Amino acid sequence: MPGVPLFQGPLHHSGTSLLQEVVYLVSQGADPDEIGLMNIDEQLPVLEYPQPGLDIIKELTSPRLIKSHLPYRFLPSDLHNGDSKVIYMARNPKDLVVSYYQFHRSLRTMSYRGTFQEFCRRFMNDKLGYGSWFEHVQEFWEHRMDSNVLFLKYEDMHRDLVTMVEQLARFLGVSCDKAQLEALSEHCHQLVDQCCNAEALPVGRGRVGLWKDIFTVSMNEKFDLVYKQKMGKCDLTFDFYL
Repeated sequence: MPGVPLFQGPLHHSGTSLLQEVVYLVSQGADPDEIGLMNIDEQLPVLEYPQPGLDIIKELTSPRLIKSHLPYRFLPSDLHNGDSKVIYMARNPKDLVVSYYQFHRSLRTMSYRGTFQEFCRRFMNDKLGYGSWFEHVQEFWEHRMDSNVLFLKYEDMHRDLVTMVEQLARFLGVSCDKAQLEALSEHCHQLVDQCCNAEALPVGRGRVGLWKDIFTVSMNEKFDLVYKQKMGKCDLTFDFYL
């Protein structure tokens, strides 16, 4: 599938849903209000989902925008060979696990009714049913220098969105002058504000430093220990608050 930017993230709450809207805006020059009215998932189908399916994805006009949560090793060979592009977003794991817990608690069907302590323990032990976050992130981090891979961090979207928009435009081959870049950045700011402050979401679920409101001292110490053990000698670092 040559020429396909593919957006990755180990879990749904790594910021990939927000990233897909930002990428669509940058690549298509769309207005944030228009994106708010469309079903963005129809514009960026998920590679591993049975619907709409691979047959429909193959019929999309190149360059196609496709979303996925698959580990690097399971991605199509075109991506490994550098024929297609991958945009990967990682979020600091403490905020991620809190956001994911809140999401599970909000589900009307099959909602999680256990404690956050148990949910966090499952996350640390790779028992949430989505594989290991630690392995997923490290695998893509190892390929961050590949010419067809752009590794982004969720926290940078909040710290310096303008720079991230510049990176995305350059990576996607979108040419724009200073005025166009400023307009794109302003539109992206609107998207971030809309997504992080949506009334349908638990308050603040998209903010950085969310974990401090729920982690106890002992939980934080345990998490730090597991993080250190599982990340090993990996030099990937995260900002846990801004």
